[in-house]
Amino acid sequence: AKKENYTAYNSTKDYTSARLNSKFSFTYGRIEVRAKLPAGGGTWPAIWTLGSNITTVNWPSCGEIDIMEHVGNNIGEVSSAIHTPSSFGNTINKAIINISDTTTEFHVYAVDWTADKMDFYVDDTLFYTYNPATKNSDTWPFTKDQFILLNIAMGGALGGTIDSNFTQDTMEIDYV
Repeated sequence: AKKENYTAYNSTKDYTSARLNSKFSFTYGRIEVRAKLPAGGGTWPAIWTLGSNITTVNWPSCGEIDIMEHVGNNIGEVSSAIHTPSSFGNTINKAIINISDTTTEFHVYAVDWTADKMDFYVDDTLFYTYNPATKNSDTWPFTKDQFILLNIAMGGALGGTIDSNFTQDTMEIDYV
């Protein structure tokens, strides 16, 4: 992510950043990403998935699995969350873990996704399980393919206020 002016669609923005969308989609399995996160105030790095059917059923009906989101203004606060028609945006389906060296050391962020539940890990430490008692299209739209996204956003709901001294920062990915 960089502080620089960028104009697109008749709108000028103060920052640019990157997002990578996988072309590979799948249902169930383990997703594991080893990453070192940016330290800049206002950064909002994320490792997540979206339903491949998003263009036909829209969000949140397609389902979203947030494997890792980091709060740039609260270094070390890492969350995992699930967005479904029954709870999305400021979802109730989430957990937070504090990892003190997220910006200086690599960590492995993972989810084990089965037909029954999702278990979320940091460095093989389980810290959240999503397993709704009733599984239907409102609580469990996770019976269809999802694709992986890796990105850094600037500001927003989790990134918060961007540090006025911010110039650039990186989410470094070792492997997916």
